[in-house]
Amino acid sequence: MSVPLSLSGKVALISGGSRGIGAATVRMFAAAGAKVAFSYRSARNQAETLAKESGTETCYPIASDLNSPESARALVAETVKHFGRIDILVANHGVWPVADVPIERMPDQQWRSTLSINLDGVFGLVKHTVAQMKSQPRAHDPVGHIVLISSTSGQRGEAFHCDYSATKGAIISMVKSLSSELAPDGIYVNCVAPGWVDTDMSAEALADPKSGDEIRNTIPLGRVGKPEEIAAPVLFLCTEHAAFITGEIFNVNGGAVLAG
Repeated sequence: MSVPLSLSGKVALISGGSRGIGAATVRMFAAAGAKVAFSYRSARNQAETLAKESGTETCYPIASDLNSPESARALVAETVKHFGRIDILVANHGVWPVADVPIERMPDQQWRSTLSINLDGVFGLVKHTVAQMKSQPRAHDPVGHIVLISSTSGQRGEAFHCDYSATKGAIISMVKSLSSELAPDGIYVNCVAPGWVDTDMSAEALADPKSGDEIRNTIPLGRVGKPEEIAAPVLFLCTEHAAFITGEIFNVNGGAVLAG
């Protein structure tokens, strides 16, 4: 017996969807039958190629910096203009400054930039998507699903990257608050927290012989994750098979968060 993970008839908005975890999520959602709008910042060629691969009638790329609530409002509005509604939000976009920076030397601009993208943009996406979900005709039960992408860094911290850890920890707190707030409205809110994943964002650290070995040695399974291994739990949380799950932090990190 096969148990399909179907999103037939649903409209999803996925931020940061042109590469890495986001692109893998776009592909899986499209394959599961969803119409997918996804944002990208600068990777226009990758975004357009992904849309063509997934089918331009059901997959729509949107350029967005996503560094403020207002930019998020515009992204939500463009998605609704194109597909008519939003049933699923996956807030995946974010930055991780590669260089180790001690707190006393962290530039104020780095702090502000990381928070504006990783937190202000997510806040705006959730705010305006929830408003849209509550206003649109109730075509589905539940009304909607929201999945925010955090990190092991948001749970146990990360030395020399306190800006990144602060944003990812805040996302976990948002999920815990919003899940109880929005449950009466039929909106599920969950979090997927990856560890190290083989993406463009982590490529430099993983390729370095010293840091790469150190990273892999912290993971009980002995390897970093694949983007598809993060996308699959995101997909599951947006299907009928997760109908009794909200407010959860879904760790997908090869056991790393337990090993500390």
